[in-house]
Amino acid sequence: MGELANKLAEKPYSFQTAYLHSLASSSVKSGNLEKYYQTLTDFDFLEAKINHPDFGVQPLIEDYNLLTESTESKHTEFPSEKIKSLELIQEALSLSAHILAEDKTQLAGQLLGRLLYFKEMPEIQSMLEVAQCWKTKPWLRPLTPSLIAPSGPLRRTLNGHSEPVWAVAITPDGKYAISASGDCTLKVWDWQKREVVHILNGHSQPVYGVAIIPDGEYAISASVDRTLKVWNWQTGEIVRTLKGHSNSVSAVAITPDGKYAISGSFDLTLKVWNWQTGEIVRTLKGHSSSVWAVAITPDGKYAISGSFDRTLKVWDWQTGEIVRTLKGHSDSVSAVAITPDGKYAISGSFDRTLKVWDWQTGEVIRTLSNRSPDRDNTIWAVAITLDGNYIISGSRDANFLVWNWRTQEVVRTLKGHSNSVLALALTPNNKYVISASADATLKVWDWQINEIEHIQNGHTFWVRAVTTNPDGNYAISASADSTLKVWSWDTGEVVRTLNGHDSWIYGVAITRDGKYVISASSDYSLKVWNWQTGEILRILIDESSGVSAVAITPDDKYAISGSFDSTLKVWNWQTGEIVRTLKGHSKGVSAVAITPDGKYAISGSSDSTLKVWNWQTGKIVRTLTGHLESVNSIAMTPDGQYAISASDDSTLKVWNWQTGKIELTFNGHGNQNVRVVVVTPDGNYAISGSHDNGLLKIWNWRTGEVIATFTGEITISSCVVTPDGTKIFVGEALGRVHFLKLEGSPLNLKK
Repeated sequence: MGELANKLAEKPYSFQTAYLHSLASSSVKSGNLEKYYQTLTDFDFLEAKINHPDFGVQPLIEDYNLLTESTESKHTEFPSEKIKSLELIQEALSLSAHILAEDKTQLAGQLLGRLLYFKEMPEIQSMLEVAQCWKTKPWLRPLTPSLIAPSGPLRRTLNGHSEPVWAVAITPDGKYAISASGDCTLKVWDWQKREVVHILNGHSQPVYGVAIIPDGEYAISASVDRTLKVWNWQTGEIVRTLKGHSNSVSAVAITPDGKYAISGSFDLTLKVWNWQTGEIVRTLKGHSSSVWAVAITPDGKYAISGSFDRTLKVWDWQTGEIVRTLKGHSDSVSAVAITPDGKYAISGSFDRTLKVWDWQTGEVIRTLSNRSPDRDNTIWAVAITLDGNYIISGSRDANFLVWNWRTQEVVRTLKGHSNSVLALALTPNNKYVISASADATLKVWDWQINEIEHIQNGHTFWVRAVTTNPDGNYAISASADSTLKVWSWDTGEVVRTLNGHDSWIYGVAITRDGKYVISASSDYSLKVWNWQTGEILRILIDESSGVSAVAITPDDKYAISGSFDSTLKVWNWQTGEIVRTLKGHSKGVSAVAITPDGKYAISGSSDSTLKVWNWQTGKIVRTLTGHLESVNSIAMTPDGQYAISASDDSTLKVWNWQTGKIELTFNGHGNQNVRVVVVTPDGNYAISGSHDNGLLKIWNWRTGEVIATFTGEITISSCVVTPDGTKIFVGEALGRVHFLKLEGSPLNLKK
């Protein structure tokens, strides 16, 4: 604990509560703005308030509003640079609020990761100097600014759902958001405070759609359970259940007068409901495949539906007549929205395009495309800004784009989710967009702000693998952006980019002498690099499949690669010769490790097994079964006795690989896929990283105790420990890397 916390601990609980509650506000009321400023830049105060049972992170965040809310203080006379410092700290806390609500020990790490960007602000740096000396518990200290910085477009993250969030709607007053999820619930959020106001339980299967009546009193949800439900969302009461569809209900929209709901279904129909009576007014038939989206024109006369039959249909919903069929997409239509003036419809499709339609004539006005060969830009969501000038689209690659649709220009790209962006909703003031994602979160964005320039000059996409040289001076990362990058541990900067692959790079390994790096790519090749010059020395071609993993034998003579075709190959990497092909897995190989004595290779596969190979003979020595999903990563203990595996079944397993016995199973990543595991050089600890929630954990693998945790932005996809055991290099799915050091503990990760 900090000095303030120690002093407060000696006081009665009532004194602690009153002190922490009033310290900031009393300073503002008395006009002592310097004291207010010193309080909110004091790390000890921040820590004490967050850890007090009556407060936590949200009341602390609200303390930073006191200056602007006060009518008693002449805050306009307060130095602007100090106001800016307070704003940055508040925004950093807001960005990390969902993390700190779960794990308060990460306060120091989160602030450092976000605020080290602002070295020019002495007060912030002074606070961080105190933060980095925090020693209450073991923690992972960022050595460089690597988390999303404040003052960018991302404002907050809403955590609470356990499955993909398929839809989101915002109340007319803009105060609340209602989300619909695959966890069968809807949640009502005070999105500005990140609080779940109500959980709406009633559906028996995933909820795909939600819409709010224009007067704001009721919400209507659409579910895989074939029903729609009318909710008094302010009480959580189910007012009515609408039954009539014979398959999943995927979408719902409300007429502008609030009298009718129109639903779309996998039963190929739309239904018009008098939701107040439960009566089906009309069934609209015409699509030849599932209806996934529906929108209603501002005048309320027409509905436009999007279907997996690749078309949109314009309906006079009051007569049931199909006015027009809009054809042009080459794959399923997943989203539809209508401009505020009612003139145009915008559709999003699995064909990776958006189309702007003059729906009254059927003409395609514009086709917007941002296709990328190494990303899945399948479009899931579309929204239109209230002024009608911009389209916002969400896609499977976890990004969403802001388009000037008239010029077809991508104005900005917003990154922060770790899985598909499934839905988008704009606040009534047009300032914020709330995104819903398959990563089970919602995020609030100021969509008009550009990404700030405090961004690492690193990868643009998923960091799939990392390694470090024997001296520990450099780290080397391999990415889905088709490049490798060499990083300086001293500066945290990229010193060299290795270009040569044509597709995702899944694996990287370095020779024992530190001279060469071998990379494995889905472009059907491995490349041997002089990483210090960037020169490609040799290209090893796997003619049968993309290459997903690589490891080098301890004598540096051979490389063993894993492939998507379910085989492993043994290479004399110095000649390019394939020495042997190892066959036995029934699905792609995702990981490979070699025992310290070099005699055996252990592979992990999408077939949920690990296999122990005598790689010199090609014989399978043993198959290790126990995981329920793909095995993503394998690490060996330095003594060679145990292998630790990470799997999509959310577990890590410790194996006595010589007997096949599972010694321990760890479940500390919740329901998240575990993407990576490494063992520290001393052999005492395992470090694991998981999907979506971005958790990195250090374990005592013999006992299962979690020593320390760090939360990144999204999927932790790769990790390596320096040979001296002092630092950890971590790669993320956003392309970010983290340089971390374990602090606040007598633990020694060294050999």
